Amino acid sequence: MPQKTPHKQRRAKNGAPKSRARPARAVDQDPANRPGVPMETAPRPLAGARVPIAPQHAEVPVFKHAGRKEMPPVFGTAQPPKGLSGLLRKVAYAKPDHKPGHWMLLLLADRVDVWEHRLRRSLPWAAPSTAALLAGGLIWRVRRA
Repeated sequence: MPQKTPHKQRRAKNGAPKSRARPARAVDQDPANRPGVPMETAPRPLAGARVPIAPQHAEVPVFKHAGRKEMPPVFGTAQPPKGLSGLLRKVAYAKPDHKPGHWMLLLLADRVDVWEHRLRRSLPWAAPSTAALLAGGLIWRVRRA
């Protein structure tokens, strides 16, 4: 039968035996006395939201930070959709999100939004350039005839 080897006692760097005592656990404070609690407010839609949003938990209270304004709502229309891309997004959100057409319309709306932005950004220099080219072409035709 094999013999058990004696347990070697571990020692700290200073030569004293290491203590195996665990540090005392911190006692958690009452949630009402903690700083910064509660951290969140209940989600609620802004006025004018396109989709009716029903709260999932009716018992969730609306909290405020101590000395601060109320936190902004989760659902908002900070930048409402506009133009052709906005129209495409409205059509896409009318479809259920498990349909591929919903996501394809959103992707198309993103691409249209990029082209709208490029057109809007180039309009200050593109319109005068086009007018100058048209005027030059008309003058050239008149002289040639």
